[in-house]
Amino acid sequence: MERAGDNESFRLGSSGMGGQKPRKGEILLKAENIVKGFPGIWEHLVLDHVNFDVRTGEIHALLGENGAGKTVLANILSGFYLATSGQIYVRGKPVKFKSPKDALEHGIAMVHQEFTLVPTLSLAENVALGLKEYSPFKFPLNEVEKRLIELMNRYNLKVDPRVKIEDLSAGERQRAEILKVLYWNPDILILDEPTSMLTPYEVKELFKALRTMADENKGVVFITHRIEEVLSIADRVTVLRLGKHVGTKYVSETNKDELLRMMIGTVEPVKTVRRELKVGRTILEVIDLHVEGREGVEAVKGVSFTIREGEIFGIAGVAGNGQSELVEALTGLRKVKSGKIIVLGKDVTNKSPRELAKLGIRHIPEDRRAMGVAESMSFGENIMMRDYISSPFSKKGIVDYGFITKHAKELIRKFEILAPDIWNTEVRILSGGNIQRLILARELWVDPKLVIAYHPTYGLDLKALTHTHKIFLELKEKGSGILLVSEDLEEIMTLCDRIAVMFDGKFMGIIDSSEATLTEIGMMMAGIKPEKKAI
Repeated sequence: MERAGDNESFRLGSSGMGGQKPRKGEILLKAENIVKGFPGIWEHLVLDHVNFDVRTGEIHALLGENGAGKTVLANILSGFYLATSGQIYVRGKPVKFKSPKDALEHGIAMVHQEFTLVPTLSLAENVALGLKEYSPFKFPLNEVEKRLIELMNRYNLKVDPRVKIEDLSAGERQRAEILKVLYWNPDILILDEPTSMLTPYEVKELFKALRTMADENKGVVFITHRIEEVLSIADRVTVLRLGKHVGTKYVSETNKDELLRMMIGTVEPVKTVRRELKVGRTILEVIDLHVEGREGVEAVKGVSFTIREGEIFGIAGVAGNGQSELVEALTGLRKVKSGKIIVLGKDVTNKSPRELAKLGIRHIPEDRRAMGVAESMSFGENIMMRDYISSPFSKKGIVDYGFITKHAKELIRKFEILAPDIWNTEVRILSGGNIQRLILARELWVDPKLVIAYHPTYGLDLKALTHTHKIFLELKEKGSGILLVSEDLEEIMTLCDRIAVMFDGKFMGIIDSSEATLTEIGMMMAGIKPEKKAI
């Protein structure tokens, strides 16, 4: 594969461009009657004769619910999956991609929803690993860094190319993923749910960069389940539902109601309404907690709070301000430096995750694939992994697979999961949203005493998000306490009874949600304490 030299020299020689400047509106990529099935998928194809194209100078949104087939189609267009049948054309010529390298050589690159960069390396080192010239004795970091800085300035995607990926914020990681593929100067850029972990400001800046790319006559495929984003950024939109092509519209000729009908078949989703707080005894008490992060640096600096029965307590804040370390300490995944964690009157500081689970604590982790599931295991194995050693999942030390099968089917129905065969298909082939639903089902079916949820609706479409909010409110009514950590301020203000804002490892204040304003919370997220007294 040829390496990018300067902004104009890398032209992916096998793509057949011939050095000709593309015309605006020219069809760069076309997919006809794409069919895709996986072993074990129940009764329907993941993609059922789907048609799609992307043109120069446009942002084409691919809209649909979780499990609609958006990511599978993107993986086929970018060479990660082979289609069962159908044909792909690049500039009118039929092609067959056997790998992502084949697609890249034809000018097609994809930014995946799940981060793919090696976390212990810098962005420059990650890019250099893909170079033909790389060897243990020749590592062209200076050239790579220079090229990345040019791209950063060109598209205003700021990130230090020398900092380890694991030390970057979620927004910086997303920009790094985009810069990695832009390094190869693709003609078509496919982005799968790129805004899921971004703040509103970061989304706005990303949209500016995507528009710049389209203005350069690139074709941009923007995958999302958020209609507001489609109306804000896209030129055209194609809607998928359960693997079928529902329709393609110019954004200027459609509206939110029509897209919602195409997407989920109803005009307005059920809206959650936060009920009056009826609290009981204290479930969780955190006292002057100090927790160390990477390399011994203190990440949580003297945090104190309580959560009571029937209360949803929210923690807002920009990622990287100690939320991850706090949640890991509360769930037994990270040691506490000092302070106490009290659950139902019992000191559980530095207890193991299994000991905490026995007390009725359930955890919805931040990283669903790395922490939430075992991707190489089946749906049934993932459903049982939390409770397999106890009744009714096992009897006298013997796993009751009959019960687990029945239980899994019930959870699939209740949580509306598009699932593979329970025992014979690996969870890795599920969409990100359906993996999130699996985790929610496994953790919440039991009516836990305390739920610790970090970005629980990350990657969920509107219907699934509303369903999750409804489940949280039902648990609240039953007396569960819920700790909700989220960067989605609308979610925090809709669900939570009290809201803490975390900045630089500390709480800037705890506010009653009935008195909270977006302006006030935004100031606290920036490290400015509110004038009025927090509770």
